Amino acid sequence: MPTNHQFSMALQALAELKTETSTAAASEKPMPVAPALSDVLAEIGPLPREALFLGVASDNLPVLLNLYDPHPGPMLIVGDAGSGKTAFLQTLAQSVMETHNSNDLQFGVITNYPEEWVNMEETSHRVGIFPVGAKSTPEFVRSLAAWAHSNKNTQHCVLLLVDVLESVANLDPETVQNFRWLLLRGPARRVWPIVTLNAPRYGQVLAWLQNFRTRVFGRVANARVAEALGGDKASQLSQLEARIQFSLPEKDPRSTPQSGSADNWLRFWLPSC
Repeated sequence: MPTNHQFSMALQALAELKTETSTAAASEKPMPVAPALSDVLAEIGPLPREALFLGVASDNLPVLLNLYDPHPGPMLIVGDAGSGKTAFLQTLAQSVMETHNSNDLQFGVITNYPEEWVNMEETSHRVGIFPVGAKSTPEFVRSLAAWAHSNKNTQHCVLLLVDVLESVANLDPETVQNFRWLLLRGPARRVWPIVTLNAPRYGQVLAWLQNFRTRVFGRVANARVAEALGGDKASQLSQLEARIQFSLPEKDPRSTPQSGSADNWLRFWLPSC
């Protein structure tokens, strides 16, 4: 059976599961498993050098980020605890290893929970996994900012995967300054910060939110929190399947929230790693 058809079947099963009556039997029904990332990527075929795979839309087309176009800016992954923010970053890292040469694209991870990354294969794509409190973390951010300062022509790209925003925001002043610069200038210099945020804690990092014109949403149960972060009634963020489904607004989430239309939101699904 072709992978895309398998994926379509999985999405249909998920949709049917959500519409079932909430009975004990239904609550015990296992969640359908999305096709493996390697199978999905094999079905899509070779990606352009500048393309970063984000997921698969409901029409089975891949959702891609053009790493040579800085306009989207740094990306904020927003969602409740357990919505799949870390899984999203891990899917990005795995897709990099499967679709790109390390001479073209690498990634580094800053995280409070390095144990969540122990199974990630050590390859030349992986610059490192840096615990937030480690001495190596400020040096990594400093060296990445220095590289970006001088990187004006090369096509080589680096993903800076940060899990979570408030942890880096509380580091020493020099590291925070370098991180702010990477948010402002990084994508134009081929450094792409992709940062997670626990949605209910957005009040701790209000001053940072203006740096992210591109936001990807996982499940956010509280409508007030969703609206504060750029959601609207059409987004239906509380209906997203945790760890599997995400939604991307086509308008800048920093603009004033409006009633909107479902057509203004692109929903997509993560393959399983």
